[in-house]
Amino acid sequence: MTRSTTDEAAAPPLPSPKERRRLREAKSLSEEQVAEAVGVTRATVRSWETGRTSPRGRKRALYAKLIAPDPEPVPATRPKAVRRKERPERPAPAAEPVSVAPAPAAVAPTPAAVAPTPAAVAPAAVAPPSAREPVPTGSPTPEPAPTRSPVPASASAPPVPASAPPPPEAEPAVPRLSPDEAFDALYAHSAPGLVRQTYLLTGRRSLARESVERAFQLAWHRWPEVAVDRDPVGWVRAAAYEYAMSPWHRLRRVHRHPDAPPSEPARRALFEALLDLPPAYRRTLLLYDGVGLDLPETAAETEASTPAAAGRLEVARAAVAERLPELAAAASPAEQSELLQDRLGGLARAEHVPAPSPARTVRTGSEDKARLWTRAAIAFVALLIGATALTLHTAPTHYEQPVSPPERVGGVPPRGGPQKLTPQDLKLQKVLKEQLAHGPERLVPRIP
Repeated sequence: MTRSTTDEAAAPPLPSPKERRRLREAKSLSEEQVAEAVGVTRATVRSWETGRTSPRGRKRALYAKLIAPDPEPVPATRPKAVRRKERPERPAPAAEPVSVAPAPAAVAPTPAAVAPTPAAVAPAAVAPPSAREPVPTGSPTPEPAPTRSPVPASASAPPVPASAPPPPEAEPAVPRLSPDEAFDALYAHSAPGLVRQTYLLTGRRSLARESVERAFQLAWHRWPEVAVDRDPVGWVRAAAYEYAMSPWHRLRRVHRHPDAPPSEPARRALFEALLDLPPAYRRTLLLYDGVGLDLPETAAETEASTPAAAGRLEVARAAVAERLPELAAAASPAEQSELLQDRLGGLARAEHVPAPSPARTVRTGSEDKARLWTRAAIAFVALLIGATALTLHTAPTHYEQPVSPPERVGGVPPRGGPQKLTPQDLKLQKVLKEQLAHGPERLVPRIP
């Protein structure tokens, strides 16, 4: 047991299942190639990327080394300020929910919000604008104005060479967010947009709001996992979509039929075209053309292969283009995607979708539900223990043969005494006694 625990502790850490698949596809590796390199089957690699299982031991080390991202070369002779100027600005991740909410990277919680560490890293939204905006490459670094020294020239410090790099800029102090504050910031940032997305996915306003609130309750219940995720908005979005697309909602009377479509003809046609699509095709179209994810991320979130996601996207676009003539007249797929994203965003913003509940209410509901399930589990275990104790106390310790119940027996003649001998019987008895002693030998018994 000590050896296995040590091996698990020394094993290299692995990213989340969705990140594993993204890293593999970023290196243009197929599941067969990874399975052949690690020494497992293709089904095992797929189970690693879906989160059902996790590699261990030597296979874990090989798999982590295989999908590890390539390190970016950084010149060591260039000062930090110059590297900062020449570094290109990294685009924000395309997780904007149908163009109705800001980018999710602005409020992505950090591990410091869950477990306090000596140096906490705060979200980018908290840093001042001067710390996030890159310095233009063409503008030289401003030099400080010369000041007069009150001491004589002979006692002053030696001059600094002009070729010396400037001192590194001090990082601004950022406040550390608590788990409650980080969750509230994530909820306020992404909940309204997710409700509009889920409305486009289901066509039901109340179900959209219920799905998003249930997803955030689950996120607060698993906040240590969500806080360190690369895309917390994507985590909540996947949970909300899974709950909204559950087939059990058809049995509920409230969500049996979709809401009334929009009154405008163009939006009505788009709304009906979306609801006529199968759920998997509708989700793929919404993630790729509405949210703005790329094809591998869309395939990973829908738990499908990249070719399958591409096929679903083509079929869904063709079905929607039959209802929208302007979409069919697009010159290229990029123009078609841009036009469809604009139409989806307009439909989501035009419809009146109920606002989600406050973040405190969602957190309280998650805690109350967790407390209820915990008490129910404790009560069930206590009831099971009591029933087991009662059974052990009342059960017999040895086997006792059961006593058969009495039954009436028929067909047996009544018991009677011997009959009185007649004179003939007495005479015959006397003759037999006399002849038995003086009769033939074969009639006389021999007693040994």
